[in-house]
Amino acid sequence: MALSISAVLLLLIIVVLLIRRSGLKAGHAIACTLLGFYLASSSWAPQITDLTNNVAGMISDIKF
Repeated sequence: MALSISAVLLLLIIVVLLIRRSGLKAGHAIACTLLGFYLASSSWAPQITDLTNNVAGMISDIKF
């Protein structure tokens, strides 16, 4: 659960920065958000979740 909240906050920050600095229009951000909701309820959701968890696991294994 903590991972998904962190991912959501990180993605929210990225979208806000893109809207402010790179000229991403609010309509485009809303369309991307809706796509995310539809993907979450699709048959691809388990594969996307597995991919996200694997990438997060790889990142957490990096030693600084």
